[in-house]
Amino acid sequence: MSTPKIKSVVEEMIQPYLDENGFELVDVEYVKEGSSYFLRVFVDKEGGIDIEDCGLISEFISNQLDANDPIPEAYFLEVSSPGAERPLKKPEDVHKAINKNVYVTTYEQIDGTKEFEGVLLSFDGEEMVIEAITKGRKSKKTIPYAKVASARLSILF
Repeated sequence: MSTPKIKSVVEEMIQPYLDENGFELVDVEYVKEGSSYFLRVFVDKEGGIDIEDCGLISEFISNQLDANDPIPEAYFLEVSSPGAERPLKKPEDVHKAINKNVYVTTYEQIDGTKEFEGVLLSFDGEEMVIEAITKGRKSKKTIPYAKVASARLSILF
């Protein structure tokens, strides 16, 4: 089974449980690192997720995977918080990040760069407007959402 198919099957399998229990599915990754495979499930909830939440979710997912067996090879299951620099995978995630610091990379250069960091001022579903800080200067940058390779929250030091 392909990696996208595994991700899709796992998402469909666990989404109802997460919804019923007030959790948000942030992302599912299925990757090979060295000779081992890892199924990583990132979850969150209002106010943040703790180790007990991760344990409960891990137990549920493990039972579902054992019962349905969608992954042919041996793998390690990891359930965790997305962390402080949470990825912004869906348009809803981007909307929630308005007025927060973000880090965005693009598939192609915009105004001579592919990396933008600053405060997300707005997002209309088509374009992100960021007050970027470049070489100590603030400037507004408009980034077409279709050109975004990755986006995440950013911690400024």
